[in-house]
Amino acid sequence: MKKTIALSLSLFLLLTICYAGKKVISTPHAPAAIGPYSQAIQVGSKLYLSGQLGLDPKTGKFVPGGFAAQARQALKNQKAVLEAAGFSLEDVVQCQVFVKDLNNYPKFNAIYKEFFKKDFPARAVLEVSRIPADGLVEIMMIAEK
Repeated sequence: MKKTIALSLSLFLLLTICYAGKKVISTPHAPAAIGPYSQAIQVGSKLYLSGQLGLDPKTGKFVPGGFAAQARQALKNQKAVLEAAGFSLEDVVQCQVFVKDLNNYPKFNAIYKEFFKKDFPARAVLEVSRIPADGLVEIMMIAEK
């Protein structure tokens, strides 16, 4: 009987820890979604961040300055979403980067290193034919505490 109770309690605690529910994360310090999606979803200790463009959160328009400015702003936007959920760039475990022109890869790497200094997240950078709102770069992330 004691083993059954202990096993049931252990299973309950494990399920409670593993499935903490889904929490929608939203902040005015990053651009509002331009479609039917959330800025991020937290499930337990994981945070799934939707793609961010180089949009100014105040105006909803692309920042001027081309690829470099948009890439920097997209990373700033992701940082704001992370912070709204109580995470930081150090918690990022994966980035997915979509660029309009892969010739910007070296430029992106230099900008990326302004935000990630060491223990870099796993990452993929892909050239795509089109990005929402005709942006030049879009960045998605996954973070874990």
